[in-house]
Parts: sequence; structure tokens; C-alpha cells
Amino acid sequence: MSWNNVCTLNDIVPNGARCALIDGEQVAIFRIQKGGSDELFAIANFDPFSKANVMSRGLVGSVGDTLVVASPIYKEHFALSTGQCIEDNSVCLKTWNVQLDGTTVQVAAKAA
Repeated sequence: MSWNNVCTLNDIVPNGARCALIDGEQVAIFRIQKGGSDELFAIANFDPFSKANVMSRGLVGSVGDTLVVASPIYKEHFALSTGQCIEDNSVCLKTWNVQLDGTTVQVAAKAA
């Protein structure tokens, strides 16, 4: 698998996101802190409901046991791990594999 270096971990505030251009697509990379450790997620930055690239500006939280981001426009919730819209099962955002190499956040060159 080919990886793109995006930023350092400290460039993403805890429970926040950054946006990067990966293979011509905007990708929202989220850093979620749980129990003293960081989890990274990467989903499409494009909100299909508002037709705007805004997901990296959404609010993170949970719906039940599912970590989600709420779109900042119409507030639909998307699962960070799968991209699945909670309110509309027919809508799912692309996801990318993401990893930490030392302190460098890396995103896979192609969507999962």
C-alpha cells in the first residue's frame, strides 16, 4: 500500500480534524483521543447533503457507541470508522486507511 505524508500528529488538535488533498480528493483526517491514546480516521471531506467540502469542520461525538462527525451544514452524522450516514443508510462517505509513522500522519493513496 502506498502512503502519503500529510502532517504531524500535533498539527491536528485533539478531537479535531485537518483536510488534505489525496489523489485529487479532499480527505478529512480526524484525531480522536480516547483513554489517553489517539485514534485516527480519514473520510471524504465532501458532504453529499450540502454539496460542500466541509466535513473536516464538523463536530465529533458519538451516537450510541459509534464515533461520528456531524456535518456543520445540515447536521447529518457520519460514522468515522465506516463513513456511513446514521440518518440515511443509503449514503456513505469514502474512507481511507490512516496510520501514524512516528509523529507523521499518513493517509493511503487510494480510498479503502
